[in-house]
Amino acid sequence: MTRRRAIAWGAAIVGALALVLVVVKLGRFPPDTTPEGAYLRIANSIGVNDPRACFAYLEDQAQHAAYTIRDYRRKASERIEASYPEPERARLLEQYRAHAMAEDGADVWVDMATKQGFVARLRRDLSGIEKVEVTGERATVETARGTRYPFRRRDNGIWGLTLFTADLVAEAERAARDWDVVEKAALDYERGR
Repeated sequence: MTRRRAIAWGAAIVGALALVLVVVKLGRFPPDTTPEGAYLRIANSIGVNDPRACFAYLEDQAQHAAYTIRDYRRKASERIEASYPEPERARLLEQYRAHAMAEDGADVWVDMATKQGFVARLRRDLSGIEKVEVTGERATVETARGTRYPFRRRDNGIWGLTLFTADLVAEAERAARDWDVVEKAALDYERGR
């Protein structure tokens, strides 16, 4: 082999290795301890039709609200099953079933995200990151389409999307109020027997 040919092969190998490193680097997400990393994981989850994976990238308050919804709906369903007469029992059990039977808060999130159009909204608006503004514990990711996504740093350092927190908290408060009504009605039904 001539010297020129050896140099050409060496350059080709170095170039191929550089290309592989660039592809690997571009294929990885930034850490989820950055707003960009959390946003890109949400975008990827929606892109592969796995909204359940987004739950890990909601802020703490939103996650706690989803678990609260599940717990109150489960408790209310058990009380309804034990004390309510038909047809009221069947109607309410069906109304609460999805959340009462949820394995965890992520299942509640998926149900609400699907029924209330959160997934469709994300699918329509997600695009590449134009810029990121970080101010203390809060950050905003602005996309190439001009959509702004608010994030808050969670206790574990991961950034959590705050866009749906108000909806989840409102539903948790509704579930708590519903539990109070269910309990009072159950006591009335038991006294009436």
